[in-house]
Amino acid sequence: MSPPENPPQVSIVIPCRNEAASIRQALEGLLAQSIGPASMEVILADGMSTDGTRSIVADFSAEHPELPLRLIDNPARTIPSGLNQAIAASRGEVIIRLDAHAVPMPDYIERCLAVLGETNAANVGGRWEIHPSRSGPVGRAIAEAGSHPLGAGDARYRTGGRAGPVETVPFGAFPRGWLERVGGYDETLLTNEDYELNLRLRLAGGTVWFDPSIRSTYFARPTFAALCRQYLRYGTWKARMLRRHPGSLRWRQMVAPLFVALTGALALLSIWFPLGRTLLALQWSAYVVALALSGIERAIRRRDPHLVWGLPAALLVIHMTWGGGFWWGLLTGFGNRNDRA
Repeated sequence: MSPPENPPQVSIVIPCRNEAASIRQALEGLLAQSIGPASMEVILADGMSTDGTRSIVADFSAEHPELPLRLIDNPARTIPSGLNQAIAASRGEVIIRLDAHAVPMPDYIERCLAVLGETNAANVGGRWEIHPSRSGPVGRAIAEAGSHPLGAGDARYRTGGRAGPVETVPFGAFPRGWLERVGGYDETLLTNEDYELNLRLRLAGGTVWFDPSIRSTYFARPTFAALCRQYLRYGTWKARMLRRHPGSLRWRQMVAPLFVALTGALALLSIWFPLGRTLLALQWSAYVVALALSGIERAIRRRDPHLVWGLPAALLVIHMTWGGGFWWGLLTGFGNRNDRA
């Protein structure tokens, strides 16, 4: 469909690659927005999908010509490059970044616009309602871990909380001027690109604002293997970002890396010193007890006995892969190929 003559109020930009399982649901969520399709445009930056994603988008566009929808190529196949290309192709006064595996609530865009007007923030975002992407005890446990304090820390967009300034929000709604001022997404960061952009917005004097009335459904990873890959990548690229912005380090971000480092150090000491074995046993005994209590508490609260073992297993994967990935990214830097300011 040809874009309307007058610029839309809002441009929704979505990077995607091989999202055939979820892209239609995401587009249906946009079609259902309370502001109406005439006030928006949707730009999908596709990383050369091979699973039928492009055909699904084309079919959806043909079925719903009332929603201005464009699909552009993202040959670099990375999230930040796709976002920057979509932003460059957009024309809206407000840019809203979404994902293909998340579904906004019907008032999502309306609430973003209202909160931007109320706060004059550089970026606003809201609460993820994390759902399983696959039925079964493993899927439920992974979704539960994503919003548990031991898995999410103090991230209000995962755990909830009052409205106010924060370090980062998921996705985000930006006045175009702020994105032009700070230069868009850093294409050398393959993950943590949202946090890094929000850091630059804050350093430039802007406010990143969380409001729990802005809600979207986010689908967690379906398996422990997928969760492992996700948090290994998160930890690795968090370290890469911190090499560039060391002043952004927060104590909570170091809990898992320090736990992993202590485990390694005590395991090494255990080879020669009995005290090392004792301290290692104490460390892991306390950790296992904390995980077990978390699983029991959530199993009772959710009336789901599988969380007794599932939640601790998911949290263990998150902690160890995040912590291990952090040290890998910090110490190796993947040859420093992308470690540019």
